[in-house]
Amino acid sequence: MSSSATIREFVGKDDLILVTGAAGFIGRAVVRNLVARGFRNLRCLVRSTASAARVGAIDDSMDRQRVRIIRGNLLSMQDCTGAVEAARIVFHLAAGRGEKSYSDAFLNSVVTTRNLLEACRRNQNLRRFVNVSSFAVYDSAYRGACNILDESCPIEPHPESRGEAYCFAKTRQDQLVAEYRERFHLPCVTMRPGWVYGPGNLALPGRVGIGSFGLFLHLGGSNTIPLSYVENCAEAIVLAGLVPDIDGEEFNVLDDDPPTSRQLLGLYKEHVGHFPSLYVPRSISYAICALWERYSAWSKGQLPPVFNRRRWNALWRKHRYSNVKLKTKLGWRATVPTEVGLLKYFQACRAGDHYA
Repeated sequence: MSSSATIREFVGKDDLILVTGAAGFIGRAVVRNLVARGFRNLRCLVRSTASAARVGAIDDSMDRQRVRIIRGNLLSMQDCTGAVEAARIVFHLAAGRGEKSYSDAFLNSVVTTRNLLEACRRNQNLRRFVNVSSFAVYDSAYRGACNILDESCPIEPHPESRGEAYCFAKTRQDQLVAEYRERFHLPCVTMRPGWVYGPGNLALPGRVGIGSFGLFLHLGGSNTIPLSYVENCAEAIVLAGLVPDIDGEEFNVLDDDPPTSRQLLGLYKEHVGHFPSLYVPRSISYAICALWERYSAWSKGQLPPVFNRRRWNALWRKHRYSNVKLKTKLGWRATVPTEVGLLKYFQACRAGDHYA
């Protein structure tokens, strides 16, 4: 783990730090983390006045001289250039997560990232570009040693076949960041969180199952859920911007002692509320996905291949996960234990919208 003195040498408290997607679920936690560490020159990029209000509500006591909120659109090269001007560290969290179409997802994740990278390439002050990606980019069919999914696993070679616009866009985004790192020697680090949860993100993850006509189909079974409490995830992302000598590295972000799908579903029902669910064995769910995929091909896309074997492998095949690299190279430790994070999550679910 790098000492705080080494971190201060790499980036000072008054150095300009840009956070894109600062109004998002994880972005707000990253800003809170940076403020708590005493950084005094934060620039938070948001797209709307409503988003700016969410950032401003992070901490009423926050010194507005330390945190400047700017509006801009990453699709605008001019806005990107202005946002990165004089920035020492860039945390890039903005992404098109909610888009259903491939074109919209590509536009709001890949094109925006390209514009930002181009602006960063012309910024002589830049020390680190932190690209926030996702577990979704990994090759769903890859079978590593003991089914451990870690940073050595390849990314999805055919993301267009997964049936998920988000996976397609994030995979292309990671490839673009790698290209800029290799061609232009841009100092980049990529972070790939698992399922990030906590107050503000209350839905059960698709790795547990899916809702269908009032019945929750439990597909995960005994599979481990690679979850990361939002504050723990923010801690890892911030360290990726502060720790020296890690350019070009990629890190998976997940907490210690993650529960299985069955455990998480059981705890959710116990603490939040009961709802009808049906466990579907893996062999049956895999067969359904295979049949769906083949019928889609036979019908020439009349039924979109939303469920297919690549998606099944990504979400419901039995994997093991590791956060060893995160701990050894970044010195990361979970600030919120899993059992505490889950209790906070369930409390938020009881107070807000949840599946039941």
